[in-house]
Amino acid sequence: MPVVVVTDSSACIAPEVAQRYGIRIVPLHVLVDGSDVREGVDEMPQSLPQGAAITTSGASPGELTEAYSRALDESAGDGVLAVHISRQLSGTWEAGRQAAEEFGGHVRIVDSQSTAMGLGYPALAAARLAKAGGDLRAVYERAVDVANRGRLLIMVDRLDHLRKGGRIGTAAALLGTALAMKPVLHLVDGKLVLREKTRTATKALAKIVESAAEYAGEGPAAVAVHHLQAPERAEEVADALRERIPSISEMVVSEIGTVIGTHVGPGAIGVLVCPGGADAENIATEPAAPGDGAHPQPEN
Repeated sequence: MPVVVVTDSSACIAPEVAQRYGIRIVPLHVLVDGSDVREGVDEMPQSLPQGAAITTSGASPGELTEAYSRALDESAGDGVLAVHISRQLSGTWEAGRQAAEEFGGHVRIVDSQSTAMGLGYPALAAARLAKAGGDLRAVYERAVDVANRGRLLIMVDRLDHLRKGGRIGTAAALLGTALAMKPVLHLVDGKLVLREKTRTATKALAKIVESAAEYAGEGPAAVAVHHLQAPERAEEVADALRERIPSISEMVVSEIGTVIGTHVGPGAIGVLVCPGGADAENIATEPAAPGDGAHPQPEN
């Protein structure tokens, strides 16, 4: 049986795509006034009470142990590759590392150092290779490679949500808010940091498109555009990227889930670009440079 790939609900992989490639998705959690809602499993409230306390939580070691155990059974012992949201953004990777210790090397863990399709594309690339007959080591290396090449840029309308969730420093958040800036952020070593501040959303999105096109280069590239309650803005960005990156091999335009949405807030736009693409036929086989990009799990 093929190696089974497990990821978490922040990956933004459409259910039909996950089913096609046999990807198992473990839900992250949204806590609304103490009530636990599992992303992608339980129905999210259509409207939240005024002043409701909203926090998020990663998957627990117990949840991941159960998910890995089922996936290992499905693989008939060929192994499980787990690709998770950045350990700088969630405790899910650490929970997965603890859970994997119970399986004697049959479960490998990758810290994508990202989220949304920065996580989704590595999981997809790994699952495609697994379906083609790749063993656990090859599938693991493929996920690390694709994660290393992905770059995620995000524009948020306000930094308040990120500040409240502890995802960005208070000083930077207050400065951006006071100056009415439209901040552009990116992930550095898995941590969300302020890249630059612009005066308007139009300028911020233009900067993101320009940076994404420059990073994509001349070859094939997988691209994703994410949004929260801003579908028209997302389509405009996607159209601009199609013009600037003519060799797009794969594109996803989707709304981000509630867990990430809680931290970035309405109006946010994210762009993920992965030079070389996320298709097994397009992905280079050279290993990533040491210390760059995704954090692999140490050899057992």
